[in-house]
Amino acid sequence: MTVTYPFSAVLGMADMRLALLLNAVSPAIGGVLVRGEKGTAKSTAVRALAALLPPVRRVAGCRFGCDPAEPDPSCPDGPHPADAAAETRPARLVELPVGAAEDRVVGSLDLEKALGEGVRAFEPGLLAAAHRGVLYVDEVNLLHDHLVDLLLDAAAMGRSHVEREGVSVSHAARFLLVGTMNPEEGELRPQLLDRFGLTVEVGASRDPAVRVEVVRRRLDADADPAGFAARWADADAEIAGQVAAARRRLPGVRLPDAALRQIAEVCAAFDVDGMRADIVTARTALAHAAWHGRDRVSIDDVRVAARLALPHRRRRDPFDTPGLDEKRLDEALQRAQDAHPDDPDDRGPEDRGPDDGGPDDGGSDRRGPDGGGPAGSGADRSGPDGGGRSDGSGDAVDNGASGAVQDRASGGDAGPDGRTEGPTGTDDGWPRPSTDDPGGHGQRPAAHGGRDAAAGGDDDPARKRGSGGDGGPVAVPRGGLRARVLTAPGVGDGVPGRRSRARTGRGRTTGARVPTGRVAALHLPATVRAAAPHQASRGRRTGPLRLRPDDVREAVREGREGNLVLFVVDASGSMGARQRMTAVKDAVLALLTDAYQRRDKVAVIAFRGAAARTLLPATSSVLAASTRLAELPTGGRTPLAEGLLAATGLLRVERLRDPLRRPLVLIVTDGRATAGTRPLDRAAAAARVLAATGAPCVVVDCETGPVRLHLARRLATQLGAPHHPLAALTHPPGGALPGAA
Repeated sequence: MTVTYPFSAVLGMADMRLALLLNAVSPAIGGVLVRGEKGTAKSTAVRALAALLPPVRRVAGCRFGCDPAEPDPSCPDGPHPADAAAETRPARLVELPVGAAEDRVVGSLDLEKALGEGVRAFEPGLLAAAHRGVLYVDEVNLLHDHLVDLLLDAAAMGRSHVEREGVSVSHAARFLLVGTMNPEEGELRPQLLDRFGLTVEVGASRDPAVRVEVVRRRLDADADPAGFAARWADADAEIAGQVAAARRRLPGVRLPDAALRQIAEVCAAFDVDGMRADIVTARTALAHAAWHGRDRVSIDDVRVAARLALPHRRRRDPFDTPGLDEKRLDEALQRAQDAHPDDPDDRGPEDRGPDDGGPDDGGSDRRGPDGGGPAGSGADRSGPDGGGRSDGSGDAVDNGASGAVQDRASGGDAGPDGRTEGPTGTDDGWPRPSTDDPGGHGQRPAAHGGRDAAAGGDDDPARKRGSGGDGGPVAVPRGGLRARVLTAPGVGDGVPGRRSRARTGRGRTTGARVPTGRVAALHLPATVRAAAPHQASRGRRTGPLRLRPDDVREAVREGREGNLVLFVVDASGSMGARQRMTAVKDAVLALLTDAYQRRDKVAVIAFRGAAARTLLPATSSVLAASTRLAELPTGGRTPLAEGLLAATGLLRVERLRDPLRRPLVLIVTDGRATAGTRPLDRAAAAARVLAATGAPCVVVDCETGPVRLHLARRLATQLGAPHHPLAALTHPPGGALPGAA
């Protein structure tokens, strides 16, 4: 039997622990999205949470976990009699794999029985298994969008609906939804982010003392899992008791008008869309008050709720980064108080629970069994994989087993997020190749003067906004430029998206075929046609159609797929003129926005001087790509052959990693080749090598001026690729695309 790492032994991560516990108190909050770098105990804490939830009583034998006191009247295993036998089991933690099919998530109907016998034979999915428990999705940002929509719909409505060819099944599906993600691998769309109730950012502590204690606990747990869990069992039991008590207390907690006005003022101040933010903030404030033993919501509860419920709702486009300005939060709360000075003070000492440690505290101040972190959820502990809590100011603070531990970002060697950074660039001004940091959260290139300075400085018309997660600039498209829709030719079999034609499980039906496995979508007319000639020989005179497994036909559907869009960008001296490079960045940013909207992966290769560099391996993070583009230096000769060969190598690797995702290579250049011996001949040979991969390419011609050599057009001919002038790739909002050459 696998022993789960104890929740109370997780060191630090106060915001994450608090968000999880508040959802355990009030699942109506809508779940938690935990964002953070790899190895920060995200999964460990979530798996430990299920052990803290109260046990569940269910109707004996019911596959859908019906409550004996209130059985679901439409349960597929029902109806259940009033005196049905009951059984008690622990709350479940159900994990949803990233590659799960829709039928595995929502359940599946036996279509042969449904059509041939008129019987609704339903096999429950993961949503049914998670009913009244925890549904955990690791790397939720890598899950297909339609599955994320489906999960969030079920979480919001508390029911799952399955419909196949007119046969419908519905069952209860109330669960605590927890998703984790590493932003380096791509962001969730803002529409999906908004559906998560709360979000928290986690990061590993850079304080050696904290890291030592994390490793010590992890090694102790690995050496003796049962003994380690037993040492923390009392602390876990105490937190579980607090959760149960807070659940009982929650219905009696009062939300005064003053607190409602504060919530409305804060949500309006941060200009969030819709009313979901207000509702979630109110529910979170109620749960926070119940958790701390209060019967009335205070301003501290509203502040904590806003910190957890609003940051991800401020993100509206792929170049926005989630975050919350706490100074603006305090100002909004103060405005609400100033506007109604006669309201009673909601943050007086009489409103605080006996163990309220402040808005960031996740629970009590009790010490753990080993004298390390506190046993309650409010301890400043870090998980078995690292971390320290954020106190809202960017400083990590921990009072762990090794004594008072602090990790404060200070001057010199520490970055804006508290990290210690090494050298910030390479000798030639290139950003460091990103092999293990695809999201652009690692080191940044140093600025170089002269011709090698990154095109687009502070006064670059190609605007910069926010940060790319590491404090670096983010290039943003100007004036809402929109990109021409570029597609891969033919019909693929890739992952669902919105770019190129593909045979997918969703889209319009184009034909029927004999299934090779589980039927994903029945083609009813084709199935009837296949069975009709055999009805007499099967003895049918009247009654339902007599089907056999070999009669069933599956629908072939054609929709759209997401592609790997590989940008190969010429950053040589011939591109270094400010106006030209600004136009190139604008066009590439518009294409990046288009790739984000069409669910593509992106990669960036740049070539200059004597070599080509992979600035960004294949990733779903358009934000990371825009960060690398903002940092892109220009200057030197033009190694066109090296750029084309680097693209060939990256495509070869990605074909092994993701064979169904078709690439689309965008080569942004003026076609000149000046590096090395016989540069044009070498470029032509490299073009033949790239063309031999079969990857569709598009040449974007950046040549300008009255005298043109048309070398980019010649490169397009060598690649067998379309040729587009740079100006033909974008157009302003509402405008028409200019004609392509």
